[in-house]
Parts: sequence; C-alpha cells; structure tokens
Amino acid sequence: MPSYLTPGVYIEEVPSGSASLSAGATAIAAFVGFTEKAPKDDPTDPDGLKPRLVTNWAQFESLYGGFVPGAMLPHSVYGWFLNGGSVCYIVRIPHNKPSEEPGQMALPAADRAIGQVLEFESIGPADGLTVAVANGHPIEVEDGDPIPTFDVEVVKDGKVVETYEGVTLSADNNVVTATAESQYVKVATKVDITPDIDLNLAQPKPGLYPIQPAPREPLTVKAASFAGSETARNGINGLVIADDVTMVLVPDLVTAATKEDGSIDLGMWKAVQTAVMNHCEGQANRMAVLDAPPGMSVQQIKEWRTDVAMYDSAFAAFYYPWIKVSNPVPTNGDDEILVPPSGHMAGLWARVDDTRGVWKAPANEIVRGALDVEIPITKAEQGLLNPIGINCIRPFGTRGIRVWGARTLSSDSDWRYINVRRLFNMIETAIMEGTQFAVFEPNDQKLWEGVKRTVGAFLRGLWRDGALFGATPDQAFFVKCDAENNPPESIDEGKLIVEVGIAPVKPAEFVIFRISQLKDSSA
Repeated sequence: MPSYLTPGVYIEEVPSGSASLSAGATAIAAFVGFTEKAPKDDPTDPDGLKPRLVTNWAQFESLYGGFVPGAMLPHSVYGWFLNGGSVCYIVRIPHNKPSEEPGQMALPAADRAIGQVLEFESIGPADGLTVAVANGHPIEVEDGDPIPTFDVEVVKDGKVVETYEGVTLSADNNVVTATAESQYVKVATKVDITPDIDLNLAQPKPGLYPIQPAPREPLTVKAASFAGSETARNGINGLVIADDVTMVLVPDLVTAATKEDGSIDLGMWKAVQTAVMNHCEGQANRMAVLDAPPGMSVQQIKEWRTDVAMYDSAFAAFYYPWIKVSNPVPTNGDDEILVPPSGHMAGLWARVDDTRGVWKAPANEIVRGALDVEIPITKAEQGLLNPIGINCIRPFGTRGIRVWGARTLSSDSDWRYINVRRLFNMIETAIMEGTQFAVFEPNDQKLWEGVKRTVGAFLRGLWRDGALFGATPDQAFFVKCDAENNPPESIDEGKLIVEVGIAPVKPAEFVIFRISQLKDSSA
C-alpha cells in the first residue's frame, strides 16, 4: 500500500480483477524431411537443421531450394500453401553431403554462334559458388579498335568474395592470367582467341551463373535421424522449441524407407510414425498427420493398419491413398507424380480453421492441386477403412476430389474425431497461457471468482461461435472453482484447482433420412 504523508490529491491505477483469453493460431504445420539445400543465413546453424519459420513458397525456395528429385518435402510444402496454409516450420534432415570433387560451369558468348567461350571450375566443392559477369569499360589502344572488357565477381553463399575488373579475352590480359590467383575458381578459354575473331561477339554474355557442384554423395537415413534430438534441436524432437506448432508431418519417410529393389521398409515406416505420435502426445498441443505406405490395396492397408501398425492415438490422423499432382520437374516424360497426401491435408485443415473454425471437421472439402488418387475407393471399401480410423481421399465426379473422413486413430470414442481433439488442444493452450496471472496470487475467493470469470467468458464466446453444443451456455460448459474443490489442505499445498467441462460439437458423419410411403387412409 502506498504511504500518504503529504496532503494532496493522489491517483491510483486499480486492476480490473479479471483478464481475457484469446485463442492462438491453430494451423501451424511442421514439415520434417529432405530439401534441395540448407539455409545459410544463420551462422549458429551452418547445416540448417533447426526448425525454421517459413511464411510463403517464395521464402521456402530462397532458403531451402525448390522441387528436386528424391525429396517429397517441397511437394508437401507447396500443397500446404496451395490448400490454405500460411505459416509453417521446416526441419531439414541431412540426406546427402557435398562432393569433394570440383564443380564446373561453361559461360556462353554474347554471339550464340560462337558457343561457350569460358569454362569455370571450382577449387574444391562448388556449393554456394556463383560467378557474376558484367560488361566493362573498353581499353583504348593506339592504332586499333578499343579492346572490350568485362568484370567478374566470384560470389560465395550470396557474398562477393573476389572481384576482377577489366578482364579481356585478348592475349595481353587473358582471363586465365587475370584469375590465376583466385582462391575459388580456375578459368580457361574454350575458343582460340585469334586476331581475326571479333572480340565484341566473343565477349561472355552478362549474367549470374552458378557453378554446378558435382553430384552430392547420399547418406543413409535411419529412423533415429528423423527422431532427432531435443538437446541438439534437430529432427522431430527438435520441435520442442516451436511452441506454436499444431501439426507435424514427415513427407520424406517414403524417400528414406524405399529399398534398392523399390519395396518399402515397413518397419522403418512404423518406427518413424510412432516417433511422431509420441512427440505429439508428449507435447499435448499438436497432432501428427500420417501418410499411408504407397502402393497398397484396400485389403493390404487394412491388414497393415490392424496387424502391423496397430496405432492407437488421439493425437494422430491417417490418410489414404496418395494423390497425383502435376510434376514440376518431369523426368522420363512423367507429367504427373504421386505424392503423400499429408501436406495437402494439413493445408486443408488450415483452410477450414480460417473459414469455419477449428471445431469444424476437416472433411467434405476439395483437395486443391490433386489431379487424381493413386487408388480409387468405393463406398463399400471405405466401409472397411473408416471404422479403423483411415481417412479416405475419394473422387466424386463433378464434385471433385474430396477428403471423406475426419477420424483420429484413437479407440476412445471421446476422441474419435479430429476436430474434437484439436478444439480441446486450442482451449487447453488458451487457458494455460491466459491464466498465468493467477500464479502466486493470494489463493482466496477473489482469485477463484476472477479465474471463473476469465475462463467462462472465453468459453461463452466459443459457444456463440458454434464451437460448443447446447442451447444455452449452461448446457455447453461449466467452470467450477470454489471451496469444494479447493479445500484447506489443497490450499496449504499451494494448489488452485479449477474444473472445466466442455460439450464439443461433433460432426454429422452419418446423415440418415428415414423415408416411408404415405398411405391414403381416407377411403
């Protein structure tokens, strides 16, 4: 209490006695897998293994590169943004290492008829090495035409490390001599500079030319590589530092689990997906979005789910089959490519959260970017898969390709639906973060009432938005914090106990119309 010693007027700010809760972001995905390159903008993480926040596709391309054979993560990230996702984390798993062999690049002449005029070869590995060429100022000579020149900059990881100005293709100042002491590149002319050649036409074409590194050497990726380390902040377990993540995906599981003969290592598949579910259950604020192994028929995926995988988790959703999308890097004339559905599904979750709310089941929605599915599924076939928690992606003719399932992998009927689990995740996170003011406050009736008002107001707002079931707030939820659940012995232990009951809305998974024939009884 302040001391009043001098006569006068005093003003005190009195706290309102209650706080407000707000729901945080519910759709932030984390992608764990392989990328074309590692980001180089963080000197404390030279290999780019820590979770990195990305907000659009252009930023992902800048940091991690684009589509590349042997990596499914870029396809999943693209599907995430295409279907409505906006913020995600990328966790890169090393799957290859730079070759120690030098890289090369041939630089074309200004006149296409001359062809390639210079050849650059890196000294050591060429990763991140680029050559910038620009027109220079001509050199004036007596009794002859000015000699054209060009400027060369050697760029390493986006920084200019060497500059050579006034380089020419003439015998007096040949490019080979000008860059002989370079620490990064060796240069050789690919055409004979003879007196009768037009040096203006033989000048190298200005531009930025990356030196192509030698093929990278593959690394063996095991299940432990995906699991990572919480201490080292890498892999799935490294996501503990990303508190706001609500979905975890591992699209490149297929890349690592594919054997030399083309078959899938189903033991590794199960080990990695189990690690994802364990992480999500441990954090208790996020869900695993799991992909079915590719190439399985309905009978095979049913048997694998029940006899091999045997998953049982409220913090995981499972999707089948894979989807076909346009191939951005066609190889062997393949214009379409099969990709795991998890990235597109996570983006669809984000879209539904934005348009309807996290309490709406993410189903009966169009899968943007999907051209077809790996295996078309009939209604009868889905009747085998839906009860065991396999969410099917099915084509519906003019209604497009839609997600036709919204179940978790839990055997507990309370947590059967994805939207129920995610709604509770959101509410629990909001309450935990929004009631920190109560810690170390006097544990009395004033605090109890303040907590009840804060939590009750938040839940009442959710009820108005349609997230809770009930005609009145009393039917939708209750918040109990009084002397009954806070007896003296509990207070002596420093505990404040608040009981909260919530009636979530559940999806109308089976819409049943009972139709009968109306008989004319007037006769």
